[in-house]
Amino acid sequence: MTDDGAVGRRTIALVRRRLIPFMFLLYIVAYLDRINVGFAALQMNQDLGFSDAVYGLGAGIFFLGYVVFEIPSNLILHRVGARVWIARIMITWGFVSAAMMFVQSAAMFYALRLLLGIAEAGFFPGMLFYLTHWFPERERARAVALFMTATAVAGLIGGPISGALLQLHGVGGLAGWQWLFVLEGLPAVVLGVIVWFYLAEGPQDARWLPAAERAWLIATLERERDVTAARDGYTARSALLSGRIWALGGLYFLLVTAMYGVAFWLPQIVRNLSGFGDFAVGLASAVPYLAAAISMVPVARHSDRTGERRWHVAVPCALGGLAMIATAYVDHPIAGLALLSCGAIGIWSALGPCWALPMRVLSGPAAAAGLALINSIGNVGGFVGPSLVGVARQATNSFEGGLLVIAASMIGAAIVAVCIREAPAKAPC
Repeated sequence: MTDDGAVGRRTIALVRRRLIPFMFLLYIVAYLDRINVGFAALQMNQDLGFSDAVYGLGAGIFFLGYVVFEIPSNLILHRVGARVWIARIMITWGFVSAAMMFVQSAAMFYALRLLLGIAEAGFFPGMLFYLTHWFPERERARAVALFMTATAVAGLIGGPISGALLQLHGVGGLAGWQWLFVLEGLPAVVLGVIVWFYLAEGPQDARWLPAAERAWLIATLERERDVTAARDGYTARSALLSGRIWALGGLYFLLVTAMYGVAFWLPQIVRNLSGFGDFAVGLASAVPYLAAAISMVPVARHSDRTGERRWHVAVPCALGGLAMIATAYVDHPIAGLALLSCGAIGIWSALGPCWALPMRVLSGPAAAAGLALINSIGNVGGFVGPSLVGVARQATNSFEGGLLVIAASMIGAAIVAVCIREAPAKAPC
């Protein structure tokens, strides 16, 4: 920091306390509504006669709608503002998620999962873009990790909550999986309304920031944007055509393939290892997410402190990939859960440094377009991962092949991370 370092530290602390907990809550609800189908499948697949392949395709087809509408949605967000667009996204996806309770056939399952992806498109890159309006570059890996820890916490609390909701089977004439969808979908609608009143578009609108802190933050972010524009010169169009941005999209694709390969199948992998009932599976499934949540922020903080990003992605991915290979050949529940936890640590702890890489070189409309492109490419992995695990499971009647697919994706991500050219860090502000 410069001479006004005390003001800067105070400003970042205020912004972090104001925004991160709320954004964290929004992402918990988003991620839970995205992956709760994995817990619903414990009952739904049997009730509706869905095969592993049907379930895997339905779980993954969410990402096709999500990917197609991702870039347009984020560009609209840049034009109309985060408050309006994030509120719209949350309200529509909440209603669609709750409507999953009406699924009666594979076709309806596919259609609603596709529609859920369309409704949610733009939320995650929009939130990342929003973070660039509030955090200087040297603070972003930690900010992203604090925000994205929500994905691990969603799994941590979602397992027990979803397991408990499944126990409502028969109440009011509804199956447990139907109660799960409606009671986990409607909170997004409520939070979408709150977004409208709570979020400020940027520091210039933040009445909760004292004048000195607001002036410091505006000046610091403007100075960084000028440096980025002069050094990298990305426009929205050039970001969409940049080989570096596409390579970062490839890196995120491999991470997401592994992440959702785990997320959508974890309850069934745990049941296969342990033979537990629904509620116990929910509790046990929380363990890998707890390990991931604990690891994310320290790795991101170290990445911010050193200014290094690539190896903070590569090392966790490589070690986590090796843990997944070992998981494929273990049949003891405790050892399997421990190895799954090591794999989850590898995936989730790489996310903060991974997203700090493009946020170092993109700003303004280029950030809106580039971050959405990376997320779009990456989230194709959300279709590929669950689908491949489902196909492998049905073909071999075991999870060995699916776990090896997840491991290969993680090791591939480690290789790509090492090979990507990293832009120099900005000077400390």
